Amino acid sequence: MKRLLIGICLLISAQLAHAQYYKTDTSAPRGFDRSRLILGGSLGMVFGDYTNVEVSPLVGYRFNDYIAAGINVNAQYGQFKSYNGYGEVAQRDKYTIFGGGIWGRVYPIPMLFVHIQPEYNFVSQKSTVYYTNPKSDFSTNYSVPSLLVGAGYTQSVGGRVGIGISIMYDVIQDNRSPYRNNLIYRVGAGLGF
Repeated sequence: MKRLLIGICLLISAQLAHAQYYKTDTSAPRGFDRSRLILGGSLGMVFGDYTNVEVSPLVGYRFNDYIAAGINVNAQYGQFKSYNGYGEVAQRDKYTIFGGGIWGRVYPIPMLFVHIQPEYNFVSQKSTVYYTNPKSDFSTNYSVPSLLVGAGYTQSVGGRVGIGISIMYDVIQDNRSPYRNNLIYRVGAGLGF
């Protein structure tokens, strides 16, 4: 753990030293600039009693060196198991989620960003209750809002291609939220980060 922290600090220090020479072209043309277009997305996974697999493509625009915004699509599959007092599975909930929203980022320095993402998801859920005899199945469909807030780090890997990592949290905490009071870790890649 100590080595990981030292490695991250060295990486950030190197980027900060490079950031001192970050220049912008003040003679850039006004209007839409294709070089500021952002295309990418992220992949998120959690496994265990709570399983969630997420694919979230996004598109956006970097308005200047400090602000970017766009739209995203959200597709997830997940399941959640709860246990009785004997350690047996009492209930299993499986769900699929499709939705989307908008996102915005502020870059206080070129490689660090603060991220906000309101989204609205449509959930199709199937629950199996094992403590009834015979077991019972229930299905439901509903929609749920989320407001993801967090921060992240991006690193260019060549030209306009970059990778990013972020940690977010759903601050609305609707009791049907697919994020279930957990931190959300995302790793993504894209063009124009």
